[in-house]
Amino acid sequence: MAGADSSFDCIVVGSGNAGSCAALAASDAGLERVLIIDKCPAEWAGGNGYFTAGAHRTVHGGLADILPIVHNVDPVQAQHTDVEPYTHEQFIADIMRLGNGRSDPELVRALVNNSRAAVQWLSERVHVPFTLSFNRQAYLVNGRQRFWGGMALSTQDGGKGLIAAHHKALQDAGVQTWFDTPAVELVLEDDAIAGVIVRKAGKLAKLTAPAVILASGGYEASTALRAKYLGEQWVNAKVRGTPYNTGDGIALATAVGAALTGDFAGCHSTCWDANAPSDTGDRTLSNQFTKSGYPLGLMLNAHGRRFVDEGEDFRNYTYAKFGRAILMQPGGYAFQVWDSRVEYADDVVRKIWADTVEQLAGKLEEEGLENRCQFVDTVVSYNDAVRRFQAENASLRWDPAIKDGLSTQSNGFSLEIPKTNWALPIEQGPFLAVKVACGITFTFGGLAIDPDTAGILSETTGKPIKGMYCTGELVGGLFYSNYPGGSGLTAGAVFGRKAGEQAAKLTK
Repeated sequence: MAGADSSFDCIVVGSGNAGSCAALAASDAGLERVLIIDKCPAEWAGGNGYFTAGAHRTVHGGLADILPIVHNVDPVQAQHTDVEPYTHEQFIADIMRLGNGRSDPELVRALVNNSRAAVQWLSERVHVPFTLSFNRQAYLVNGRQRFWGGMALSTQDGGKGLIAAHHKALQDAGVQTWFDTPAVELVLEDDAIAGVIVRKAGKLAKLTAPAVILASGGYEASTALRAKYLGEQWVNAKVRGTPYNTGDGIALATAVGAALTGDFAGCHSTCWDANAPSDTGDRTLSNQFTKSGYPLGLMLNAHGRRFVDEGEDFRNYTYAKFGRAILMQPGGYAFQVWDSRVEYADDVVRKIWADTVEQLAGKLEEEGLENRCQFVDTVVSYNDAVRRFQAENASLRWDPAIKDGLSTQSNGFSLEIPKTNWALPIEQGPFLAVKVACGITFTFGGLAIDPDTAGILSETTGKPIKGMYCTGELVGGLFYSNYPGGSGLTAGAVFGRKAGEQAAKLTK
C-alpha cells in the first residue's frame, strides 16, 4: 500500500464513542484526511459504547439547564419533574470519594470542567438524541418524578442510539473508517509519531500520519490480561461489551516508550445476568443483562448469606464495584431477592417465583444455592432487624429518591452487614429471585496523558510524545476501584475532543 491511500492527517485507533469524538473533532478543526481504523468487523463497530445504557454524567444547573438538549420531556412532564443541579464540586467529590482519593486531581478537573461543554457539543454537533432517563434514574414520589444520584441524561435507544449518531456525523464529515484493520505497531521517527503499521486483507501496510489517537479500550476482554492484572478469579468474569478490547493500545504505546498509570488491579464490574454469554456482549440485548435493582432488595450468596450493604449508596455509586463482590463469592454468583412490593419489570432474565421464602430457597437449590436453611435464616434475621429499627424510628418514611436512612441497625439489634438505606422487610409474597454474576465493563489501568492536551506521556521524560494522543477507557489515572455511573462516556467525549483538536493544531 502506498501513495495517497496510505497518507493521512490523523489516524484514530478505535471506532467507539471516544474514538468517534476524536475523529470528528479533528475533522472539524480542519483536517481533511482523518481515518478511523478498528480490528473488529463492521458489524461490531462502536466498541463498548454500543453496549451502554447511554448515561452521561455532567455538571449542570438543574432541569432548566438540560431541558433544551433532551427530546422526551413535554411542558406538562417538566412541571412534575425534579432534577437538582449537579455542581463541579459535587462531580469532583464523587470521583475522588469513590476512588478513595487516588484519582489524578488534574485529570479529574479536566473531565469535570469540560463535561457540560462536551455534552452540549454531542447534542449540537453529533446530534446525539439525549433524553431524561426516567426509566433508570427517577422514582415517582408524591406524584413527581424525582431524579437521584447526580445523573439525569441518557440517550434514546441507549448505546445503539449514541453510536448511530456518531456514525452519521462521521459520514457527513467525510471521515473514513476501515474495519478488519488491526494496528500492529506505531511508527516513531525522531521521537515523534509518524504513522501506524496495520494488517489489512492479511498483509502488513504502513499508514503515515503526524498524529495518532489511541481509543482502543482496555484489556477486559483478554482472559490472560485479566488474570495478570486483576487476579486468576477474573478469568470467570463475563464480558459485558465488545470482545475486541484486549489491551492492544497498551501494547502499542508501551512499545514506543509510553508511560502507564492508574489502577491496573481495578475495573468497572457490575451485577450481570448469570445466564448471559461469557466472553462477549450481545449486540441485540446489549445493556439489558444488567441487574441493578439490588438497592430495593437483598443479595445473598450460594451459602445463603448477605455480603454487601445493598443500601450503602445510590446505585450509581455502587453498581460498578458490586460485580467484584459477586465474583469473590463461592461459585462467583449470587441471588437478588425482592418481595411483591417492588415492581420488577425486567424481562431479559430468568425469574424464580415462590409464595414463601422457604419455597423460594427450595427452588434456588436447583440454581446453585448450597444452604437452604441459612438462606431462610438470613431473610428472617434481616426482617427482624428492619422491624426493630422501624419501631425506634417511626417518623422515617421509605423514599428511593433520597438516602432515606431506613436501616437495619437499631439500638437493640444490628446486623453484621448493615443495610443502610431503603430497608423494608422481605415478607409479602409472592417472592422473586434472579441469579447474577460479575460482568466486567472496562479496566481502570491505562496510559498516562496530559490532562490539557490528551497527549500520551513518555515513560522516560514524563512529557508528551509528539503526535500521540489517547482517549476513552485506555486513559489511566482517572478512576480507582469504583466510579460514578455515567462518567465513562463523558470522559471519552472530553478527552476525545481534546485529542482531535490538538492533533489538528500539530498537523496544521
